[in-house]
Amino acid sequence: MDSKLIKQVTVVGTGVIGNGWIARFLAQGYDVIATDPAKSAESRMRTAIDKAWPALLKKGLAAEASKDRLTFEPNLTKAVLNADLIQENAPERIELKQTLIQTIDQHAKSDAIIASSTSGIMPSTLQEKCKKPERVIVAHPFNPVYLVPLVEIVGGKKTSSDVINRAVYFYESIKMKPLVISNEIEGHVADRLMEAIWREALHLVNDGIATTEEVDAAIIYGPGLRWALMGPFLTLHLAGGEQGMKHMLEQFGPALKLPWTKLVAPELTEELTNQVVAGCQQQTAGRSISQLEQRRDHFLIELLQLLEKYWPGANLSGRV
Repeated sequence: MDSKLIKQVTVVGTGVIGNGWIARFLAQGYDVIATDPAKSAESRMRTAIDKAWPALLKKGLAAEASKDRLTFEPNLTKAVLNADLIQENAPERIELKQTLIQTIDQHAKSDAIIASSTSGIMPSTLQEKCKKPERVIVAHPFNPVYLVPLVEIVGGKKTSSDVINRAVYFYESIKMKPLVISNEIEGHVADRLMEAIWREALHLVNDGIATTEEVDAAIIYGPGLRWALMGPFLTLHLAGGEQGMKHMLEQFGPALKLPWTKLVAPELTEELTNQVVAGCQQQTAGRSISQLEQRRDHFLIELLQLLEKYWPGANLSGRV
């Protein structure tokens, strides 16, 4: 399959995620049309691309990569008319996304793929109002999209398997790691895992067990280091010694019945909100968001290089 079957990409919605997609597409040598109804969208978009570009230069650009291949078209109909793939990034509101995707479906080419970046809505819900629901999928990325390679690919009840295969091939061609999820579920996979940790973290702060900085340190200097290479299952497989997961489950399995965790989120009271906000401000005192993003990007580039060195064969999509 020729990845160049997808030549023209349109990005609908130029917030943080949309701009991240634009930066990645441009860095991989694609022509990109962006559209957004907000009055200041184009200027914010171009500023965001300029901020991301130094990290992409450090990571390495495709030979054809250029910021000049980006066009802003405020008219949605014109923006999607000739696109081979449309990446939708509207706010997480079901009715808004359904109506937007319905409009895209009416005006896009018949063989164009419509991919939503939604972090939680199921594709069957998104494709309900479409005349060609078989080409609607979820392609959920992670911030910053221009560096983090994971993209969760989810088809709905009416999605064509050919569309899934074409999408996987395309996202692989732009240096991403597509994770094809067999059965749709709210929140997909990675966000459900992150949500569980986030809820427990809020409880720890709310109950006075740890500060935001202490919670972060507990992940950074502990499981986070191992998870970056192995994830939770292989990490615990090694914890079982020579017998691996079998011994780990025999030894620590009974602890799963103990009430250690609180997966129901705590009430987000004004007091808890203030604690979390103040904690994050204290952690980042003297450093702007832009400075923190730059540090994050440089770290991710080096970490990705390290991951490639120690696990070059990671293959999420099952493709050979």
